[in-house]
Amino acid sequence: MKNPSIITADDHPLLLKGLNDFLIEKKYNLIGSANNGREAYNLIIKQEPDIAIIDIQMPYMSGLEIAKNCKTHGSRTKVVLITLHKEKELYQKAQELNIFGYILKEVAIEEIENCIETVSGGHPYFSPKIKELLAFENVEDSTLNSLTPSERKILKLIAKDKTNKDIASLLFISYRTVEKHRSNIINKLNLEPKTNSLLIWAKENHDKLL
Repeated sequence: MKNPSIITADDHPLLLKGLNDFLIEKKYNLIGSANNGREAYNLIIKQEPDIAIIDIQMPYMSGLEIAKNCKTHGSRTKVVLITLHKEKELYQKAQELNIFGYILKEVAIEEIENCIETVSGGHPYFSPKIKELLAFENVEDSTLNSLTPSERKILKLIAKDKTNKDIASLLFISYRTVEKHRSNIINKLNLEPKTNSLLIWAKENHDKLL
């Protein structure tokens, strides 16, 4: 697949124009462009491009919905998603749908040529930046998993602005035991032993403690 046929889609006109101009300048075979999900999907069905480079979040149909429909209908088009989103869940869904590429918008122009070349050769391309971010998240997850159930309970209460005295009363343990747990948590999370470091961390990460 020396010069694959490509369609693009993005609901931001300037971003779409920037991507199209770049592809044309680099002599890629751009055969169509859309500014919403429905148009993009219809283009894929009608034109059957080798590659579809589409925004993950668009009106009428998201990039993930387009990919799901393409998979269901046995389309041979290789879907590449461009996104601002760095959430692990979206990345995992993309992998489940056999999406061929996943690029962050902030590095799209830098990576698009490498992505097209890789995808054209039949291999998936996932932005190294997203892999770095997920690797960092996995380190955080494993650190959290090292906390005991008691330590997690205490962290949740700290996130709710409970003092050591409050926590001791609520969990029916001594004040000194709470202090010991706090010290262990700070060590496990590799935090600076400053007065508010644990409170700040607990508030910023409370959703991970649910």
